[in-house]
Amino acid sequence: MGTRGGLRRIGPFEVVNTLLMLGVCFITLYPMWFVLVNSLNAAEYAALGTENWFPKAFTLDSYRVVFGNENMMNGFLITTLRTVIGTAAHVLFTAIVAYGLSKTNLIGRKIYMKIALITMLFSGGLIPTFILMTKLGFYDSFWVFIIPAMYTFFDMVIFISFYRTIPESLEESAKVDGASDYGVLFRIVLPNSMAVIATISLFAAVYHWNDYYQGVLYIRTQELLPLQTMLFKIIAENSMSFMQQQAMAQFGARLPGNSIKFASMMVATLPILLFYPFIQRYLVKGVMIGAIKG
Repeated sequence: MGTRGGLRRIGPFEVVNTLLMLGVCFITLYPMWFVLVNSLNAAEYAALGTENWFPKAFTLDSYRVVFGNENMMNGFLITTLRTVIGTAAHVLFTAIVAYGLSKTNLIGRKIYMKIALITMLFSGGLIPTFILMTKLGFYDSFWVFIIPAMYTFFDMVIFISFYRTIPESLEESAKVDGASDYGVLFRIVLPNSMAVIATISLFAAVYHWNDYYQGVLYIRTQELLPLQTMLFKIIAENSMSFMQQQAMAQFGARLPGNSIKFASMMVATLPILLFYPFIQRYLVKGVMIGAIKG
């Protein structure tokens, strides 16, 4: 496009594209802003549920109720432990399996890949899976969050695609120096695979942090309920009476259910949102390399 006075002239495409992107950003961010504003509003304004751009009467009473609730804080701890342990176990196990299946000389490799592909396309169903978890002793156990989620075929394919970008000469040199297969994996391959490890870690962490369904199905003990499962029950079952009673005892006023719901949503959502920017650059790189070489 032409320039005038050393300045680049903006064309219609740039204007339309910018407006569209601003619209997408607004649609994406406004729900979160709405929840944040109403969670910080005083009880009488939060009860109205109207659209406010800023809190009309700023207060942290809803957050004091949420953080003062023992069950909510215990759920936050369970979710944090589940996310950390589950992500580490998933990345480690998937990386080891993918390294073996990335070798074309592995005996039975094609059979293993076909079996693994079937697990991605089909599942056993809800009732058989429930029976299996019960028979394995995972029902009402913390490990029901960790063991079944240690492996997914999709993440394994991303690992395999990335492994193939690493020069074979590095592995051959290590083996000449006497390194075993595990030595090559942990000393050569994985240190050079930080981009894909960050990508899979983000996938796994988001899954573990946001998942509520496993808690609904397999957990009956209150102390083992994840935060997201508790939030689901608060929203779906409207089980706010205990927390509202706690608010009345603490502040001398009955906080509306909406206010506590909004505060609970922010507590459950913010940690994973704050985690994402630190790993975003690795995510883009890992996905692009896997897509190009896959």
